Amino acid sequence: MSTMKFGWGSRIALLYGGFVVLIAVLVTGSMRQDFDLVADDYYQQEIAYQNVLDAGKNQSALSAPVRVYANETAVVIEFPADFTGQLINGDVHFYSPVEASWDKEIKLGNVLNSITIPRSELKNTHYKVKINWAAREKKYYQESEITLQ
Repeated sequence: MSTMKFGWGSRIALLYGGFVVLIAVLVTGSMRQDFDLVADDYYQQEIAYQNVLDAGKNQSALSAPVRVYANETAVVIEFPADFTGQLINGDVHFYSPVEASWDKEIKLGNVLNSITIPRSELKNTHYKVKINWAAREKKYYQESEITLQ
């Protein structure tokens, strides 16, 4: 029986070849990965971000934050007592970091005090809830988080 001997040159060639194969596998795997952007129009959103900062300052001056909670059948968004009897307009964006198709946008049109969203319209996942609203000729913005199970 004869045993095959590898010299130092053969060992270096095997190590280099293994490295090339590993890099090729990693590149191929990364090219097949699907990446969802947070938003398709992120550049325009970045330019308008100063308005969000101003609306956030308005919201922090309120007596209480917007309350977002879920029960068995619905997600409820309650506005602070500062807005009792006031018409509220704006939108609520449920952002899912898991899957872009699970995002949900709900328009607020002349809402009083609270809004109820049926659980059937949302997936069982973690959401970042972005609330933009206007009342008394002022704009407000708040982000909350909610996990639906």
